[in-house]
Amino acid sequence: MRNIMRKKAKMSNILPNTAERPSVLVHVADNVKALRRNAGFSQDALAKASGVSRRMLVGIEGGDNNVSLATLDRIAAALGVTFADLVRPPSTGDLSRVDAVAWGGQQADSRGTLLASTPATRQAELWHWSLAPGDRYNAEPDSEGWYDMVYVIEGQLTIVLAEETIEVVAGGFHVFKSNQPFSYQNHGDVLVRFVRNVVN
Repeated sequence: MRNIMRKKAKMSNILPNTAERPSVLVHVADNVKALRRNAGFSQDALAKASGVSRRMLVGIEGGDNNVSLATLDRIAAALGVTFADLVRPPSTGDLSRVDAVAWGGQQADSRGTLLASTPATRQAELWHWSLAPGDRYNAEPDSEGWYDMVYVIEGQLTIVLAEETIEVVAGGFHVFKSNQPFSYQNHGDVLVRFVRNVVN
């Protein structure tokens, strides 16, 4: 499971528009509650094991809290499951087709959709992302051994790493170690769409 090392900007939250209660938050609420009970954890015990406050956990299980991807990673690690197990629709039999929006930007056209997850050495996730003009996704460093693999379908994607900035145009791709702060940005005036694989 991705081990997120420090909290970052609000942009890492599933969806920043708290006026809506997206279905993925309902899925997260139901999945966390069921997986916690199956593991024999009380809310207090899971809060302690994950480093997430009990108050936050109560809100997540109630479907009322917007939650960061980093927080979900910590909860999944404490439960011994994957991030995809927390965001998938409960009716999904396995993780070969998750198809859940797990991140939303400041603009309606910006989103990250987790398409599927499959075991690798530890885990692999397949995402479809879109970024509206001017929007960005700020990521937190993963632990050693994680990689991001990006293929741009439409537009031009700017990838900002700790020591370099890479421009990837439609039809291009880039692979990098994700154990560093990084961001995906759209500096253009058209929508950027890209496929993202997160692999360990």
